[in-house]
Amino acid sequence: MNWAEVRGAVSHSNPYLLLAAASIVSLSYVVRAFRWGALLRPLVPSRFGDLFAATTVGFGTVFLIGRAGEVVRPVVLPMRDERVRPSAAIVTIMVERIYDMMAVVLMFAINLIWFKAPPSLQKDFTKVRAVGIGLLVGAILGIVLLTWFRKNSTSVIAVFTKVFDRLDFIPRRISKLAISILEQLARALRVLVNIAELAETITWTAVLWLGVAVANLLIIRAFGVTFGFSETIFVMGWSLAGSLVPTPGGAAGAFHAATAAGLIFLGVAPETAAAISIVMHVIDFGPALLFGFFYIIRGDLSFSKLRALSSPEAVEHVVEDEDLLPDNTNNKQQTLGGVLTD
Repeated sequence: MNWAEVRGAVSHSNPYLLLAAASIVSLSYVVRAFRWGALLRPLVPSRFGDLFAATTVGFGTVFLIGRAGEVVRPVVLPMRDERVRPSAAIVTIMVERIYDMMAVVLMFAINLIWFKAPPSLQKDFTKVRAVGIGLLVGAILGIVLLTWFRKNSTSVIAVFTKVFDRLDFIPRRISKLAISILEQLARALRVLVNIAELAETITWTAVLWLGVAVANLLIIRAFGVTFGFSETIFVMGWSLAGSLVPTPGGAAGAFHAATAAGLIFLGVAPETAAAISIVMHVIDFGPALLFGFFYIIRGDLSFSKLRALSSPEAVEHVVEDEDLLPDNTNNKQQTLGGVLTD
């Protein structure tokens, strides 16, 4: 890799297109907050301001330290809104991940129907198409399984309860948390069987990923690569695979390698592909940091408390929180360290 050429490609990129892409990504956090509220509605009401703060701080932490920062969102939201329990936040984030995975897989698989690969890569593209179809089938089976769980949750939870009762080596608080999560997951999955709620969450997801696709298209175009919407979605499928790899710093490295591989597959020069992947990673994940700094400046959050939230002890506090009574809100806030205040 000629890193001088990579730096040159970045320096010659169109700043206006990159700024437009960053603006769209920033707006996507608003959409994510509204969708999270819709997913939480079957469990508990929530406030948009708290949802937006938890979303941006959470994504900013993931960008800085990787997937270990995923614990921040389900802890930050209950600290700002005492009505939301950590297990409810965790469950809805799990459902959110399912929606996002399904959205990208559907976009990637459906796009392959009419996508035309370069003639010299037709043989390799046949394998890519097979992988896309496999992902689509797996995603559909996953939705079927979740729908089945929603309809048979009572009997499934009863079975797990009996299993946990027999397994004495599992701590009581862990088994209690697991059952609580299963119960709230069953309630949260009401969106799969309630037509109005399903339509709302699907609409928010469609708006979200349409915006992300447009932002990525603008990023690619900023480097003089004349891709269309179809090529952009193809590259997004590769980016998704990279973002799933558990690495420090918001999938840094894996995201770049997968995104660049997708671009190179379509004929983009390696140095340009590397430059695009680096800038795309910063714009797709980085704007949340700006909002995080805003909450730090306002006094709602500090770096030390952010590190504390991302530690293994934070996960333990989330577990312990399930043992607290609803009227022990003040004790709960002291236990979790008073991370965020209104």
